[in-house]
Amino acid sequence: MAFPSILSNTNWKVGVESLVSFEWPKTVLPTKRETAPNGSTILWVIQDTYEGSTFFDTFDFYTGPDPTNFVDQQTAINDSLAYVTPENKVIMRGDNTTQLAYGVNRNSVRISSQAEYNMGLFILDLDMAPWGCGMTGFFQTLGGGEWPYNGEIDIIEGVHANEHNQVTWHTAPGCNLTQNTNFTGAIVQTNGTDNLQCNAFINNNAGCGVTEWSHSSYGPLFDQANGGVFAMNWDENGIAVWSFYRSTIPLDITQGEPNPSNWGEPVAALSTQSCNITQFFANHSIVFDITFCGDWAGNSYATSGCPGTCENTLMDPTNFVNASWIINSLSVYKQAWLEIGTSSATRTHPIMNFKVTGWIFSTVVFLHIVFVSL
Repeated sequence: MAFPSILSNTNWKVGVESLVSFEWPKTVLPTKRETAPNGSTILWVIQDTYEGSTFFDTFDFYTGPDPTNFVDQQTAINDSLAYVTPENKVIMRGDNTTQLAYGVNRNSVRISSQAEYNMGLFILDLDMAPWGCGMTGFFQTLGGGEWPYNGEIDIIEGVHANEHNQVTWHTAPGCNLTQNTNFTGAIVQTNGTDNLQCNAFINNNAGCGVTEWSHSSYGPLFDQANGGVFAMNWDENGIAVWSFYRSTIPLDITQGEPNPSNWGEPVAALSTQSCNITQFFANHSIVFDITFCGDWAGNSYATSGCPGTCENTLMDPTNFVNASWIINSLSVYKQAWLEIGTSSATRTHPIMNFKVTGWIFSTVVFLHIVFVSL
């Protein structure tokens, strides 16, 4: 008995060969992940990326009153105080070319993100942070509304030619640093006593700060090592900050799949034991700043080891050749929850594979013809 010629037009062998050779996609799950209180796995997914030629499009330039003369965006661009290099490096710097008369404020930049955030994972990759006598550099998130009632988080904070980064929180009264929280830095002290109160209305607005142990976490040695990465994890369980030299940046960060559970102890952490995070921190914008002879640099100048006075130092532009940010990227991630019993990986079912689908169709047709022909 001969079968109808339809079989000669159906390449059923392709389907069989496809089924034999078909391989499920390989899924590599991390060895350790953060978990939510309900047992769900926490993943961090990208929310915003600030980098390259579009970096300044979503930032506003501050021009309000200050001992530093913060300039508007057009002035900053015209004077090369803010620009992006052909290699997509974002540059922000203070004026280092103008000789000033005594008492005149030096031009600089301060920018704030147009977006506001309530929690998130903030990862800054930079080659250089500003340093030098008579200046302060800040990378921070700052709460909207009346300061300090929605909080301030100083992720990078350095003054003069300091070699140790300082992480600091400034809040309304009632938020405190917990001494037994696990972090590697040292709590900042006033007169030999730990500054545990983040209250911005006491101790001359010292806040509650932690100094990093490494002498290359800020300043000349940090820049000589081509910078690195700072990461801040802010969620309902607390606020933690890590820093990594260029050579020690975790692979999950470089791959765009950050996993703080694999990073070890942070350099600084504010826990919920003595601070209600959601009460004291809200509606934060991202801020980069280079300040000359402000509250911190001006008040600490006499004991800094820098020559002369801050006012005299401010006059000479050559004192500020290192007052620059060089930024590769800033990424903001938000939390996503992976429910128990599910996988974050997308697997392809064989029925969705074109060749396998062809095999199934061929087999059905073949069996149907055999049945009809009997």
